[in-house]
Amino acid sequence: MKVSVVVPVYNEVRTIKDILSAVQAVPLEKEIIIVDDGSTDGTRACLQEMSREKDVKVLYHDRNQGKGAALRTGFGAATGEVILIQDADLEYDPREYPGLLAPIREGKADVVYGSRFLSGPHRVLFFWHYAGNRFLTLLSNALSNLNLSDMETGYKVFRREILNDITIKSKRFGFEPEFTMKVAKKRLRIYEVPISYHGRTYAEGKKIDWRDGVKAIFALFWFRFFD
Repeated sequence: MKVSVVVPVYNEVRTIKDILSAVQAVPLEKEIIIVDDGSTDGTRACLQEMSREKDVKVLYHDRNQGKGAALRTGFGAATGEVILIQDADLEYDPREYPGLLAPIREGKADVVYGSRFLSGPHRVLFFWHYAGNRFLTLLSNALSNLNLSDMETGYKVFRREILNDITIKSKRFGFEPEFTMKVAKKRLRIYEVPISYHGRTYAEGKKIDWRDGVKAIFALFWFRFFD
């Protein structure tokens, strides 16, 4: 089973080499698709060097469009049977891939969410981020009739064929609620597995903030009732 690891990147010059090495180290039949979303911090120079690596494809946006737009570009280039989303900031550990892929390999799932809130170790950081994630997941569950523990997780893995029936429209962080609502409407088989989480501070480069949370609430209602 070939896996397409899609890595959206924006201004991650400090971590991009490390995350690529970590992904490459996983013993797995895979292709790595990196989408640079208009980086301005030197990330592009690193990626030009990385594009010479075997099984690494680097795609570039001329300007910053958002995580959702970068993922859409990556999905369009994917050739694997399964797509795995990997953030470029080292908050999520590629060594978790076997567990994430297991429900799909075993024929039990179409979509797998890696949950930060089940039993994996995690760095202790911001209460309001935790509370916000919990609230968004609760609202998502109420609207979709799912029982997820972590809707906003960056680790989402799914059979590529489901994109034949789902059109992703979000350009920024609205991807997470949009994807969740659309796979729920399709009644796909969804599993969760526990993952570790090594969150970072804003000084370390974290980008999402409370405004993205407000937009996620709007996205949940929009994609539940109007799209």
